[in-house]
Amino acid sequence: MEAQMLDDALRLTTSRLILRRWRDEDLEPFARLNADDLVTQYLLHRMTRAQSDAMVARINAHFEREGFGLWAVEAPGVAPFVGAVGLVVPSFIAPFTPCVEIGWRLDRVFWGRGFASEAARAALAFGFQTAGLGEIVSLTVPANGRSRAIMQRLGMVHSPADDFEHPLVPKGHPLLQHVLYRLSKEAWQASGKKTSS
Repeated sequence: MEAQMLDDALRLTTSRLILRRWRDEDLEPFARLNADDLVTQYLLHRMTRAQSDAMVARINAHFEREGFGLWAVEAPGVAPFVGAVGLVVPSFIAPFTPCVEIGWRLDRVFWGRGFASEAARAALAFGFQTAGLGEIVSLTVPANGRSRAIMQRLGMVHSPADDFEHPLVPKGHPLLQHVLYRLSKEAWQASGKKTSS
């Protein structure tokens, strides 16, 4: 009963989406998108089913530890699972850590519908209003125009001075260089980008 109450408290809704805790039936479609060449284009590697399942286990542990995490995203009337969007405390050390990062990973069949931006707005609202965060960041490689466009739509700001070499990427790897976008609670409030949760 206590776990159910926690799950309900962490459930976010938008006009088209439900952001919720993970279910066993999410594992297969999540593994499928984690093995997709286009979805993982700007990640170090595609994932095996075991690696994908292990990621969900880490996500669930993160929810228990931090009170937030990567939510499974459902689009009622469209699909029971379209991907994952949410807030993560990175495990690596960089000039901007400790921090909370917002990220997204959607099945490519659902790209171009505004789902990532819509879910991310709900996650930002949770982060600033419920979790009491002062700043949320997002990061990717310079070539990832799709994700960078989402960051900009969310009101996040990039400064070249924040660009960095990702410590979990091997030296010399083409994905080593990353850009960092930031959004403060004050800037989020001023922008009027709040969303219902």
